Amino acid sequence: MEFKHKSVLLDETINGLNIKPDGIYVDGTLGGGGHAYEVCKRLGEHGRFIGIDQDAAAIEAATDRLKEFADKVTIVRSNYCNMPQVLQELGIDKVDGIVLDLGVSSYQLDTVERGFTYRENAPLDMRMDQRNDQTAKDIVNNYSEFDLYRIIRDYGEDKFAKNIAKHIVRAREEKPIETTDELTEVIKAAIPMKVRMNTGHPAKKTFQAIRIELNKELEVLNDTLNDMIDLLNSEGRICIITFHSLEDRIVKSIFRNNENPCTCPPSFPACVCGKKPKGKVITRKPIIPSEEEIEENKRSKSSKLRVFERG
Repeated sequence: MEFKHKSVLLDETINGLNIKPDGIYVDGTLGGGGHAYEVCKRLGEHGRFIGIDQDAAAIEAATDRLKEFADKVTIVRSNYCNMPQVLQELGIDKVDGIVLDLGVSSYQLDTVERGFTYRENAPLDMRMDQRNDQTAKDIVNNYSEFDLYRIIRDYGEDKFAKNIAKHIVRAREEKPIETTDELTEVIKAAIPMKVRMNTGHPAKKTFQAIRIELNKELEVLNDTLNDMIDLLNSEGRICIITFHSLEDRIVKSIFRNNENPCTCPPSFPACVCGKKPKGKVITRKPIIPSEEEIEENKRSKSSKLRVFERG
């Protein structure tokens, strides 16, 4: 299957990066190379681009898409949490811009055997990096009822989390839950019919929660965003596109703390903690897609872009 993914908030992200022709730019979630292609088009002969992705299909697709810029492009299969080490191995100390698009690609959703979607039957997988041993099936069948409840409540923000977790545990006592259809049927049984009639797909939030837990998406973002800001040159920018309220909250909070890190009580006449701002938030409110973009690409609906500039 061809790797297809329509880049979300493309023009807004490229504008947010404020690209310098001779700069060094990193895309930590390379995907099919949509944002990358537009960055590379704007680079001069001394510009450089590094693309990072953990998905082998994305690496293959982006390598083909960016082949006309091969002299200035380096592509590495890794998780963006390893960005400092990847750049160190390439002899790069600082960069002028970083992009993260935290959405699941259309390719991953539409490739049935990857097990990301609840709309088609497939083995429960959901791995963004298929080198990982653990799959969604392991979480569904091995996590305790409390831990299932916790992730569905926190990452899926589903008010029926407790009942869904109870139904999963009850069902797997009969036999292991192995496919997306089997899990979807269990979730449906846990949600009252009248609620299912008036809301979106009943499995959406639980599938999202399991995917986030399996791929450690929030942990990776929370643990590495400060490091990425430290990689930026003065006036370098980081642009992050989120699709989930918890992701957006992490980005908003870390950007704000880097702009105003002072921990002194408000009553102090002057700062004595010694913590200095690392830059400024460019987007006071997140940039969201236009009506036209949402019309063209329904999956862009929940996307938000935030931009931070290093001081």
